[in-house]
Amino acid sequence: MGSVQRAMRLLETVASHPYGAPAKQLARETGLALPTTYHLLRTLVHEGYLHRDKGLFFLGDATERLARGGAQQKRRSMVADTLAHWRDSIGVPVYYAMYRDGEIEVMCVSASQQAPAVEEWADFRETGHAHAIGQCLLSQLDEEARRDHLSRYPVRPLTPYTVRDDDALLRRLARTRRMEPTVERQEYAVGTVCAAVPITVGATAATMAISLPAHQADRLLPAARRLQTEIGRHLGSLALSISI
Repeated sequence: MGSVQRAMRLLETVASHPYGAPAKQLARETGLALPTTYHLLRTLVHEGYLHRDKGLFFLGDATERLARGGAQQKRRSMVADTLAHWRDSIGVPVYYAMYRDGEIEVMCVSASQQAPAVEEWADFRETGHAHAIGQCLLSQLDEEARRDHLSRYPVRPLTPYTVRDDDALLRRLARTRRMEPTVERQEYAVGTVCAAVPITVGATAATMAISLPAHQADRLLPAARRLQTEIGRHLGSLALSISI
């Protein structure tokens, strides 16, 4: 534990010197014995947390990766906290998803005992035609990208309400109005209705969605509209965070 604490002190001290610092100065500023300082500096250089150039020590790539990872974790935490707030205030589970590298990725789900999420009984990535998240993301793509997705994940019936074939889905997507919630009623899971709101994150297609039991279908659109309003109010502060 003592060695870890001393190493952390050295890292913090090096970080305070953007133009580098020599070992003797680092030993003096940390209050460490010079032999101990040299030993720790060699270890930190070997592990990539520091690098040495002309007798001066600088932060290394491994330290920078830690910093980026910490910032990313903070952004994810911000998204999770925001979704949890909307979940509790609107009374529905909230999902956040993106379309990246040709795949549907559900990035975060905020659910509770009072607002349970839909059970992923069929892979969300492969069944975008059947749920509101996938339909909303696909509606934001151009025709070529949609057909490419369907060539890899063709339409297949999941329930009696699922769209029947690729052409029918493409026609539906073409009719989708920009920035309008996408609504799906029991197409992915019998007994569940869903709505998804499109989000612009640079050039990336993204969405936030909600789900409800089918017997509460009358709540779906009002809840989706409320979510859309909340997103509009907070999108500026969330813009960086939701690009996780």
